[in-house]
Amino acid sequence: MKIAVATEDGKTVSAHFGKAPYYVVVQVSEGKVLEREMRAKAYHGNHQEYGHDHADMFTCIADCQVLIVGGMGAPAHETALAHGLKVVPTNPRDISAVIASYLDGTLEENPSLIHTPGAH
Repeated sequence: MKIAVATEDGKTVSAHFGKAPYYVVVQVSEGKVLEREMRAKAYHGNHQEYGHDHADMFTCIADCQVLIVGGMGAPAHETALAHGLKVVPTNPRDISAVIASYLDGTLEENPSLIHTPGAH
């Protein structure tokens, strides 16, 4: 299984998916991280300038099954789901701790972090 985490710095979960220019992608097997890599994410920054199509943001994680975010707009969330991703919105920010918690089943999801555009 591969897990993608939206990030700005490779260490913390980004508070807003759309502003994160990277993903940390980890490959896990039997509850252990086998590989960890950074991938550039299509970045729309200001959706007014780049449009509302979020599909490009998920192209580089097409091989992932899970996406962990610190916050995400509803349109991007719907697009992620349409790409077959399980989206996990959560409050903790340390990527290593978040992945460990996800793998041991203790990561708390916070659905209220999926918001209408402009409400973050």
